[in-house]
Amino acid sequence: MGNLKIDYMKTKHPKGLPYLFFTEMWERFGYYLILGIFVLYVIEPSGMKGGLGLPDKTADDIFGTYIALTYLTPFIGGFLADRVLGYIKSIYLGGFLMAAGYIGMGVFKELPLFYTSLALIIIGNGFFKPTISTLLGNLYSEEPYKANKDSGYNIFYMGINIGAFICNIIAAFMRNKFGWGEAFITAGVGMLIGMVIFTIGRKHYIHAAQMKPVQEGDTKLSEILIKVFVPAIIAGAIGWFIPDNIFGSDSTDAFIFACIPVIYFYASLYFKAKPEEKSSIGALLSVFLISMFFWAVFKQNGTALTRWANYYTDRSVPASLEKPLEGIYMVEAKSYEDKEVPVYDNQFRAQKDENGTPLKRTGKDVYFENISDLDRKTLEGTQKVYLYNTELFQSINPFWVIALTPVIVGFWAMLRRKGKEPLTPTKIVLGLFISALSCLVMVLAVMNGDNGAVKVSPLWLVASYGVITIGELCLSPMGLSFVSKLSPARITALMMGGFFLANSVGNKLSGILASTWYSYENKTNYFLVNFALLIFATLLGLSMLKRLNKIMKEKGH
Repeated sequence: MGNLKIDYMKTKHPKGLPYLFFTEMWERFGYYLILGIFVLYVIEPSGMKGGLGLPDKTADDIFGTYIALTYLTPFIGGFLADRVLGYIKSIYLGGFLMAAGYIGMGVFKELPLFYTSLALIIIGNGFFKPTISTLLGNLYSEEPYKANKDSGYNIFYMGINIGAFICNIIAAFMRNKFGWGEAFITAGVGMLIGMVIFTIGRKHYIHAAQMKPVQEGDTKLSEILIKVFVPAIIAGAIGWFIPDNIFGSDSTDAFIFACIPVIYFYASLYFKAKPEEKSSIGALLSVFLISMFFWAVFKQNGTALTRWANYYTDRSVPASLEKPLEGIYMVEAKSYEDKEVPVYDNQFRAQKDENGTPLKRTGKDVYFENISDLDRKTLEGTQKVYLYNTELFQSINPFWVIALTPVIVGFWAMLRRKGKEPLTPTKIVLGLFISALSCLVMVLAVMNGDNGAVKVSPLWLVASYGVITIGELCLSPMGLSFVSKLSPARITALMMGGFFLANSVGNKLSGILASTWYSYENKTNYFLVNFALLIFATLLGLSMLKRLNKIMKEKGH
């Protein structure tokens, strides 16, 4: 019976899947470890725990630009993998650049070197991210695996989220036990472990890593450099140096200007495409557009929702867990005694003098400013309070992914057996609508906490992440599968880069949206704006759905 099961699994998924699964798991371990503590590190007043001490709005801008660029560089990285380097070399190059960047963030404290380390990660991700996703798709390009491509991407996506789940627990331990630098270095170690696993499994996917032969009409590298890469750099420089800020900051202006030549290039692919490829490329560009709105809301987990967890959520540890968790450094201790602490305004922004030095006062830590009267009475006479590290809340979403992926995959499989499984575009649009509902959960959370007057239960974040995770599982792995299914074989990695370009623009929008947090006195309105964006994207997707599904059927999917 056991042999029959093993033989069945062999026909379901290729042997290379587990190795790519664990390679991606460790790569995402490092990436999401950084995201979990990024804003916390950047806004931490300097001189206390070694943070950079930058304003919250600046932190949101840097964070949005960073995650945007990590998903913009796959455009050129995917192209180079397709035409110049090949998939194996691209994954190695990307992995080692990212490892160097993570370790650099931990070693170097000066801002120029901090930005240099971020640049290494951004470039490395450009080579790594589209290539490993394309390599996985190639493994499912032939029988008997072809019918299970959606399931394969769901399983692969679960690997991403196992890494994202455990990284925040490790980050909390490293930050509490050692410091910020050691936590960042841990991300680099995780990336190197992933490269070792990739090397071990190389024989199982080397056959799927062959570069596509050059065909007549293919875009040339020189054309990419002259028509896209150089214009993007020039446009970005214009955006950076243009007087005044059009979109809120120099970095935002530079990013949006730099995207214009790249977006124009992808649009031109449609108009230059062969007749048999035109419908596929058009469908892909349509999905890129609507998925951008999802990422604009989803990626606020590292900004607005981290801020909500840090200041608006009751993070106190139950008395029965205080000592065990303190022993493994998963919680931080806050003193309830009056001592010298930074001054914060009513929206929890650290205040500084004209020289940028944090203002200090005598009182209790900022965490206690909006606790309930009942909690205040309970804490009287207490010297130390144990709180869950804020970054631990970043593990809620990947936990839900791990828990819900088998449920979602099983649900689609059940519908497939009945001949009722929706096509991939339908799943994507459904994901947008479900994601919108998560914003309404946060609206209720704001109302429950009287707009921040008192801290709310962490279960509100658990519920919101749970809802948006269902939407994510309908959209993100399905988007990867959609690109793999419809992309012309000669430009698969390039189109995978296009999917990540949409992700990139959405990520930057998430930073822009998060930077408006302080413009909303009533935080209900902030989350309603996010809800409206996703409902707009849902309606846009519905308007395209009939055509997208028709193209899928015409292409044999």
